[in-house]
Amino acid sequence: MKKYLPIIAVFSLIKLTIHLVGNRNYGFHRDELLHLSVSEHLNWGYFEFPPFIALTGRLAHFLFGYSLSGVRLFATAAGIAIVILCCMIAKEMGGKSKAIILSGVGVLAFLPFYRNHMLFQPVAFDQLFWTLGFYLIVKYINIQHSKYLLALGITAGIGTMNKYTFLVWGVGVTVGLLFYHNGKLFKQKWIYIAGLIAFLICLPNIIWQYSHNFPMLLHMQKLKESQLDDIEPFDFALAQLDFPFTFILAGIGLLALFADAKLKKYKPLGIATVVIFAVMWIMQSKAYYIFAIYPLLFAAGAVRLERLLERKPIWNYLIVGILLLPVVFYLPKAMPILPITTHIEYEGLTPNKEGRIILTDDYADMFGWEEQVASVDSVYKALPQYDKNRCVIWAENYGEAGALKILGKKYNLPEPICIHGSFWLWGAGSSSREVCISIGNEKEVLEHFYSNLELVKIIKHRYAIDEENNIPLYICREPKIDLAKKWPDLKKYIFD
Repeated sequence: MKKYLPIIAVFSLIKLTIHLVGNRNYGFHRDELLHLSVSEHLNWGYFEFPPFIALTGRLAHFLFGYSLSGVRLFATAAGIAIVILCCMIAKEMGGKSKAIILSGVGVLAFLPFYRNHMLFQPVAFDQLFWTLGFYLIVKYINIQHSKYLLALGITAGIGTMNKYTFLVWGVGVTVGLLFYHNGKLFKQKWIYIAGLIAFLICLPNIIWQYSHNFPMLLHMQKLKESQLDDIEPFDFALAQLDFPFTFILAGIGLLALFADAKLKKYKPLGIATVVIFAVMWIMQSKAYYIFAIYPLLFAAGAVRLERLLERKPIWNYLIVGILLLPVVFYLPKAMPILPITTHIEYEGLTPNKEGRIILTDDYADMFGWEEQVASVDSVYKALPQYDKNRCVIWAENYGEAGALKILGKKYNLPEPICIHGSFWLWGAGSSSREVCISIGNEKEVLEHFYSNLELVKIIKHRYAIDEENNIPLYICREPKIDLAKKWPDLKKYIFD
């Protein structure tokens, strides 16, 4: 393996360099603000996700504060680890230098990974744990040492504590391993010990879910109603064709796991990926949920192509060129390596009749937060001290609340309250709430709680996503209802 380290190091450096440029641009995404917010309330679970991202966020803050590029470095580190593991899987499957190169290029050429490994979200770590799990299974198949099963149990436990989609990985792998020596593995104690380890790691979150009436199920239902039901039956599969060259490499890898005589011992992994794909498809999952299987398939495809083109080595480099060429053009679409004005020119975007530039949702969701917090701060600072002491800041959604909680620290703003998602868990604040600065909430909602409403400002932003443009900012006085007493009843709105 040592002789391949320079190749792997070059790929890792390339990925790191690209991310060091892109990670620092624009601003925090709304989801990143949520993940950093929960890191200030460490617990064994949250309404939207398991606790791993919160613990990672706490570590990120300890090391870098709330530096944009510092926080995002964690997702990038996961991406670099995926590059390394993909190359190592190729090596374990019998690949040599050209397979190592092609597998690493596969990861670098897969455009969604740039977005996935930039934003501080569970998805980057989910892909890492899936890839690590596949690597450990390959190692076990090669060496058949129980330590790899025990490591697999730890990986499965932590992976599930990061994102519940890892359970689908577990289903697929379990089915696949039933075909490994006709299920011989399930006659050994070590696979059950590994399962017990995974269960014990997840047990605190299971208890938390039980004690909170399994909000995970409600979240999945609301997600299905608001987003997944709109997905057409074949959208999930057809979306994989959006990246044709890397899809072909992955397809070659999948076929090789079933048909290549020298890779047939890894057939259980091929079965696992088919099962995972089928389950995700049936569940109407978002297309990117399945991207975590690609590093394994890139590795298998690279090994197959290296052998197939053994007498035509020049073709390996031609394939590398074909894979990387689209990245040159599409990279600015995948991550913000260009300043926003340059990006707008590059994309040929023009203002609409309102003078707004319509960016992709991911990019648009990185704009407007600073302006919202500054607007709230200007209103709060203008209050007399007596009003400040009894004031609460109420945000309509977790993006606005996360911005006030994280970006608002430099303004010394009070902690915001919000009924959206996990913010509901943290209550209605400690002040008397006789004065309320509301951001994002509509007048009809506020009128249930306060008699005196003053519209201070409508916050606009040229680049922000539609739902964060034309945001109302109110000062509310003369409460009708004690918000703290009403708070438990508002739980039914947490995913609205």
